[in-house]
Amino acid sequence: MKHLLTLFLAVLCCHSATAQGTQYADHLDNKTLLVFGDSYVKNHREPMEHTWHYKAAQRHNMRYANAGRNGSSIAFDRTRDGFGPSMLTRLNDINMSADYVIVIAGHNDADLIKDSADSLAMFRDAMHQLCARLTDKFPTARIGFVTPWNVNRPGFRQVISTIVEVCGEWSIPVLRADTESGIHVRSEDFRQRYFQNGDTAHLNDAGHDLILNWADRFLTSL
Repeated sequence: MKHLLTLFLAVLCCHSATAQGTQYADHLDNKTLLVFGDSYVKNHREPMEHTWHYKAAQRHNMRYANAGRNGSSIAFDRTRDGFGPSMLTRLNDINMSADYVIVIAGHNDADLIKDSADSLAMFRDAMHQLCARLTDKFPTARIGFVTPWNVNRPGFRQVISTIVEVCGEWSIPVLRADTESGIHVRSEDFRQRYFQNGDTAHLNDAGHDLILNWADRFLTSL
């Protein structure tokens, strides 16, 4: 009798674990993922199909929309440079519903801000506006934000800390690509292996594969 009870409990636990696993695997199925941002989203000169977010969407059978633009900035209009208006303006042109929205941006803002306190203040205000418009435009969506890498140039530390702070005030989860991704952007050897032409912004196909599981956990946790 004792052995039968043990077997019953084992089967019950196995069934429960399987049901939970199925629920975990399927809750993104047929949902719409919108990824909005700069060349981290557009994927610079490589196909968007190489990005971790596209691969994650395929993994979960999600509908995928890529609204990335090379050179795009959250706060600053870069039309004269050929990179178009700010993301605040670009957001107005997105006419679709989404179940999940992931924003990946800030690299270009950091390079523009550098050590300017006034520009950083503009960026902070733009972040608040962006969060407000995202929550208004996608009231039922799960929204997340991904920071830039830990680039060793002026402006990056300030931009990343501002993203974390402002998103926290709006209860928007943040994926810390600067400290938790395992991407060693300051290592030239690492960049030569995992970045497009060894730059400091754009992962290649192998780089996206490297962080796919880590970033996918963020998506499934939203």
